[in-house]
Amino acid sequence: MAYSVQLYTVRDAIEKDLPSAIRRLAEIGYTQVEPYKFAERAEEFAAAFEENGITAPTGHAPLLSSDQDEIFAAAKRLGIGTVIDPYIPAEHWQDADSIRNTAERLNAAATKGAEHGIRVGYHNHAWELASKIEGTTALEYFASLLDPEVILEVDTYWAAVGGEDPVALLKRLGDRAVAIHIKDGPVNDDRKAQLPAGQGEVDIWGVIAAARNLEVGVVEFDDYSGDIFEGVAASLRYLEAGAAAAAASNTEAAR
Repeated sequence: MAYSVQLYTVRDAIEKDLPSAIRRLAEIGYTQVEPYKFAERAEEFAAAFEENGITAPTGHAPLLSSDQDEIFAAAKRLGIGTVIDPYIPAEHWQDADSIRNTAERLNAAATKGAEHGIRVGYHNHAWELASKIEGTTALEYFASLLDPEVILEVDTYWAAVGGEDPVALLKRLGDRAVAIHIKDGPVNDDRKAQLPAGQGEVDIWGVIAAARNLEVGVVEFDDYSGDIFEGVAASLRYLEAGAAAAAASNTEAAR
C-alpha cells in the first residue's frame, strides 16, 4: 500500500504558492497526494505534479453540488482514478429517506463517472457514525444502498470521534473501504489538537490491518498547532518505519 497526503492539510501553503507546497511535500518523500477542489486549478496541479513526480490516485470534489462533467474532465487531466465526495452536512444523515436520497444521487454520479473511466466514493466525518438508522450507523446504512462499484474512504479519526471503533467499523465495511484517512490525536473535536500518526490515541496499525481491501492510506490533518510540513513529515516517517519493521519481521519469520 502506498501513502498519500490530503492537500487540504497544507491548504494555506497551497493558497500562497501551489508549486512550492507540492515541491515541499515531494522533498519530504510523498510521491502521491489527494487534491481537493481540483477542478478549479487543474492545470496548476498538473504542472506541479509533473515537475515533482507526483501522482494523485484519489481526489476530493463536491460531486453532489457541482458540475460533475467538469470534475471528471479535471480528474482525467490529473490522472485521478477515484473521485470522492468529501462532505455531506450532518442534517442529511438523520433519517432513512435523506440517506436514501444521497445514495441515489451518488450512484447516479458513479454511473456518469464510469463513462469517463473514473470510480466514485464518499468520505465520512463524525456525524455519519454518531447517527443511527435502523439499528446501525448511518454510514453503514448508506453503504448498504450504494451500487457495488461505489467505494468508501473511511476517515478513521472522525469515525472514532463519532463513537465507533474504527478497527471494528472497517472490518464490518469489508471490501467497500478501499481508502482511509490516517490521522491521530486525542479523538475529540479539537482540530488543533490533532497529532502526527503514532502520537495520539488511534490504533494506526490496527486500522491499516483492518482495511482488507486497502489501496491507499492518506495522511491528513484538519488542523495542527505546529508546523504543518513537520507534522506530515513525522506521519510519513512513522508509517515508513512501521512498514519497514513489519517487512523485516516477515523476512525473519520466513527463514
